Formats: sequence, structure tokens, C-alpha cells
Amino acid sequence: MSTPREPLPLGNGRAIAWSELRFERSRSSGPGGQNVNKVESRITLRWTPALTRAVNERQRAWLCERLASRLNAAGELVLHSDEHREASRNQSAACWRLVELVRAALVRPKVRTATKPGAGAVRRRLQAKRRSSERKRDRRAVGDGD
Repeated sequence: MSTPREPLPLGNGRAIAWSELRFERSRSSGPGGQNVNKVESRITLRWTPALTRAVNERQRAWLCERLASRLNAAGELVLHSDEHREASRNQSAACWRLVELVRAALVRPKVRTATKPGAGAVRRRLQAKRRSSERKRDRRAVGDGD
């Protein structure tokens, strides 16, 4: 597990260094018979976004804000993976889940700019209101205040 690996690519030349990740192994839960009872194939990945060198200071603050609900008291993002029988595959799955989570968190939503409706839209809206009003007026009984 402690072998040096390639950094996890985030895109735009950014990458999470392998040294920033901590892995723990434990026994997986669920069915599996003897294999599950004796093999530690579950992987727990821990990463601290506040200390990462993968992004600049502004992006780091944005990332911490976006991931705040997923961080524990120590400020770590904790991911578990036990979907495979081999620890190495679970480690890869946890790493790629982290990459996807960080990529999604780094995306800034577009700022909505307020716009006014066009003149044609205003004209059509007022004409529709006028038609509706006339239709309702024509439905009234003759002696209702006319």
C-alpha cells in the first residue's frame, strides 16, 4: 500500500499527491464466507482538503466550503470502499471516487444575470391578458353592473 504512485489527476494540470492520502485496511462487511472473515479488503481513504497542495489558496477555500458537510471533526474527507474482493481494487475505487468528488466540488456554478423580457414578449403577455379579460367579461350576465 505504501508504494509511491502517480498523482491523482484533477484536470487543468492539477493533481492530488499520493503523499496527501492515507489508507487504512479493515475487514469488509456483508456476505462472503471465509474470505470476508479473514481478509482485510475494505479500504478507508482519508484526505484533508485544507492542507492540499493540489489547488491554490482560493480554490482550497472554495473546496473546503463545498465539502464542509462531508468533512469529519478533524477536517478530513473519509471515503470507504468495499465493493471488490481485492484491497488494491478497492483502493483504486476509493481514489477515483475522491477524484470525481473533488472535480465536482471545484466546479463553480454560473452566475445568473438578471434580464428584462423583450418588447415582443411584453406585448404578447398584455394581449393575452386582454383577451382573457374580454372572454370573462362576455361570460357575465347582462344585468351585472353594465
